[in-house]
Amino acid sequence: MAPYIDDALLDDPDELTRKDSQGTLRALATSGAQVREALTLGAEAGIDRLADQDRPRSVLVAAVGGSSIVADVLELLAEPGSPVPVQARRNLPMPGWVGPMDLVVAVSLSGRAPGPLAVAAEAARRGASLLTVGADDSPLAEVCRRARGIHVGIGQTARASSRTSLWTLLTPVLVGAARLGLLPATDAVLEQVADRLDERAAELRPSSAAFVNPAKLLAVQLAETVPVVLGDGPLGGVAAARASAMLARTARIPAPYGELPDAASTIVACFDGPYTSIGGRRAGTYDDSRIRLGDIDTSGWEPHHFDEPDGELLERPHDPDGGREVFADPYREGPRSPQLGLLMLRDAPAQTPSPETIRAESVVEAVLTTAREAGVKVMEVRAGAGAPVVRLADHIAMVDFTATYLAIGLGLDPSISPHVADLRDRTR
Repeated sequence: MAPYIDDALLDDPDELTRKDSQGTLRALATSGAQVREALTLGAEAGIDRLADQDRPRSVLVAAVGGSSIVADVLELLAEPGSPVPVQARRNLPMPGWVGPMDLVVAVSLSGRAPGPLAVAAEAARRGASLLTVGADDSPLAEVCRRARGIHVGIGQTARASSRTSLWTLLTPVLVGAARLGLLPATDAVLEQVADRLDERAAELRPSSAAFVNPAKLLAVQLAETVPVVLGDGPLGGVAAARASAMLARTARIPAPYGELPDAASTIVACFDGPYTSIGGRRAGTYDDSRIRLGDIDTSGWEPHHFDEPDGELLERPHDPDGGREVFADPYREGPRSPQLGLLMLRDAPAQTPSPETIRAESVVEAVLTTAREAGVKVMEVRAGAGAPVVRLADHIAMVDFTATYLAIGLGLDPSISPHVADLRDRTR
């Protein structure tokens, strides 16, 4: 049975505040301010010095937990045109080839995450250049200063958690990579990111009624499903990974994710499973989801492509509720299983379509058509136009607010997980 979400609660400001004990929604609304503050803090820390240094042989990014998307974003944006390789590393051991000709980037909001801290210390021992982002009064900052690297503090705008402080952590890394000529994230582009995040925060604000707030509407739809998330390409893939992490960590809902076209078959295989109207049964086999001619009015139905000896069999017509019976008796038949949901994160339409983008769009449409025919609940989110990092910011804002509203609507505190706290206590 699908979990119950109280959508009326999403329009109650007092309840939103009470359930959101650490101010997650308020922290997410500061994302644009985080970008602007990080630009200032980076300049004060001397990040522009990177432009005067020799280009590194490679860049290694160490980030874990809620900060791990920093490495994913840098890889995404640098990959198309970076003259040097960019790799992610969560913890030691560090690759043996890292040395004085390489740059190591370590990110941790508290400056105490064991993985990034250990990678930064090992990089310093090997003489690699260091760029770190985190709390000023932290072991990570101390390691960087001893190695004469560049450390950018986190300021005052967002300190709740690494999940809600993404742009505080990501912005200096993008600036540093831009100064080295690895990607085109100029200060002007990052100002556009800040503006887009401000626009999203206003659109998705808590005081906006659920029937006009896209994040609240999406949260209600997701609550009725067993969700999977797909992104239509590398940018959508990073956003899908963020959505999966936020749904799991914030809303406590597991959501497998993938990137098209590679993940198409993996996700589409789920359409044959127990959470769709097909339920593991393909066309051409007899089962009780088909109805014989003469039982009811069949006008408008499409005939099946085979005959049984005692009459033609028909598929049920497409139903936005996934082929479920409207008048089913839950007391006699038991509670219905939740419906599979597909959240498709789509990039903005290409300004100049190419054969590659046309082919990619056809794959997306094929997946969506297959999903709808299988009775999957389809939800689509389109990024607005802009530079790649601006479009990515669009998606991230949407999934972050959605996961938070979903948690609150389910009666959960988006900031605090008792089981995560128990795990930390047991692993100290």
